[in-house]
Formats: sequence, C-alpha cells, structure tokens
Amino acid sequence: MNKKEINSTNYRWQCRRGMLELDLLLNNFVDLGVETLTTEQRQAFELLLSYPDQTLLDLLLGNAVSSDPEIFDVVRLIRSTSFN
Repeated sequence: MNKKEINSTNYRWQCRRGMLELDLLLNNFVDLGVETLTTEQRQAFELLLSYPDQTLLDLLLGNAVSSDPEIFDVVRLIRSTSFN
C-alpha cells in the first residue's frame, strides 16, 4: 500500500460521522479533492476532522464561518467540490 492509499483510507475512516450529510460531503471531498491539498491544507483538513459533528456541519453548510483562514480555505474547497 502506498502513502496516497494510506492517507485516503485514514481520511475515509475519519470522515465516518454520525450525520449522513457530513459523510457525503467529506467522503466526496476525499474521493475528488483531497489529493490536491498542500501540506498546510492537509493539516487544516485534519484539524477540521477533529471538530464535533455539529460544528463541522455548521461550517460546511455555511451557518458558521471559521476565523482561522486555513480552516476557512479548506471548508471553501470542500463546499466547492462537485458531486459526480
């Protein structure tokens, strides 16, 4: 297994949440967008995954805005990832 596969598998596990909406948004991003992240964006994504479900949902649905510019950027990327 290469590093790319390990990261995707690890991210997919971390994206398993208690809300279907989060599962869909986060796993779609892991499938289509996570490979384009810079090192700093990956760190922000990993921090974002540590947030409680409700906080994460509020950020991803636009009901809240992060004051952390790196988190804000990753949330924007997740929200702009198209579903195939």
